[in-house]
Amino acid sequence: MEAHEVVAAGLLGLAGGFVGGMLGVGGGIVFIPALALVLGLSQVDAEATSLLAIMAVGAAGAWRQHGYGNLRPRDGALMGVLSVAGVAAGVALANVLPEHALRLLFAAVMLCFAASLFRRALRV
Repeated sequence: MEAHEVVAAGLLGLAGGFVGGMLGVGGGIVFIPALALVLGLSQVDAEATSLLAIMAVGAAGAWRQHGYGNLRPRDGALMGVLSVAGVAAGVALANVLPEHALRLLFAAVMLCFAASLFRRALRV
């Protein structure tokens, strides 16, 4: 990895962490597209890298939110334990799907999230 790629990856990490902490969304919303578009990673590599990065982002965010009294440990632990099965299934599927299909599925999920956030913003 060249120096400019390391700097770009660091800036992407900072941006993803900021967005995740501020908005409560997974850094993957920023990490995955940025890793694919800016650093040229494949969709599978970007997703795998994001999963590793999100562990640290989630831990830091949970720690800070716990300090504010916003954390529900029982719910978080249940989601964390059950998500392991989901991650294992998702990884298996991601490794057999064609790259193009994986990109389209990721885009569809992002559009669903965007539509949901938009609808919620209109209700407030």
